Amino acid sequence: MTTQVETTVRSPEAYALAHRAVDAMQAASVWPTPLNFELWLHYLGDPEGTLGQEISRLLATGAPFTDSTAEMLAAEFLPRGRLSEEIRDAGAVLNRELAAVAGAIDKARESQATYGNTLAEAADRMANSGTPDDLTDLVACLADATRRIRRHTAALERRLESSNREVTKLRDHMEQVRRDAMTDALTNLANRKAFDEHLLRLCDQAENGGGSLGLAIIDIDHFKRFNDTWGHQTGDQVLRYVGSVLGRVSRAPRIAARYGGEEFAVIFPGETAGAIEAALNAIREEIASRALRRRSTNDDLGAVTISVGFGVRRAGESAGQLLARADEALYASKRSGRNKVTAAAEAVSDAA
Repeated sequence: MTTQVETTVRSPEAYALAHRAVDAMQAASVWPTPLNFELWLHYLGDPEGTLGQEISRLLATGAPFTDSTAEMLAAEFLPRGRLSEEIRDAGAVLNRELAAVAGAIDKARESQATYGNTLAEAADRMANSGTPDDLTDLVACLADATRRIRRHTAALERRLESSNREVTKLRDHMEQVRRDAMTDALTNLANRKAFDEHLLRLCDQAENGGGSLGLAIIDIDHFKRFNDTWGHQTGDQVLRYVGSVLGRVSRAPRIAARYGGEEFAVIFPGETAGAIEAALNAIREEIASRALRRRSTNDDLGAVTISVGFGVRRAGESAGQLLARADEALYASKRSGRNKVTAAAEAVSDAA
């Protein structure tokens, strides 16, 4: 699946996969464009996935693999492609609504101008009319003009109400698209992009407002063993389990994210080091307390443990510096036997 491929291309296996992708494209007479290369990485990384099966089907037909084919596959199966397609569709709807409103406004403007001319003519006729019949005709003319302008005004109001409803729906839809683009599909936590944005924003707020900010990096112990022994689907089951625990205990203002591969991150705004460490140990103990079973066969997978490193932001410290200290604390946990929580200050003293 996509998340597994993204993990692979950030590991030593990436070079072998890249070579395989280039060789496979050459064998299939597919040009090694950046988009084709990305598609082939996903195809070879997960040949049984939906994208892999669709590429296999297309290649089996013997039809040439064109740029339009690649764009179609990217729009359907790659997250960025789907997002771009959603944005293009939203733009088309918005343009259509704006054009309709502009047309309705133009008609209303014309009606107002015509009505103004009618009133001006009526004023001239009233000044020059002297008989009751003339005044009767004039009143009838004004009444007719008033009815027309009321119809046009009502039509404009209906058009504006309709467009307002459509734009509100569009805004809600785009907000959902934005949330989807910032969410990890496997764990339903914030993804790496959302995490980076939150961390930068919260570091700025802490610097300007003087509040505390904690950051934890969490790694599933021996995760590769799950994948190698039971397969990627079982590995995904483990990732979902850990993500569900983190999501449950990381309610706002805390932010839990899938950091990458088997790593997660939790941001702790406004909490002390002691409170953060207690929360992380509670998470670690809860995750390890449950023995998982493989869904397809009910095989016992044993307990899942995590190693954690965390740090509390220092005055003047950037997001990258805080991240580096938390990451170093994580590796201190791994070096000292795993299944433990290490504070960044402890990591510095251990390394000294």
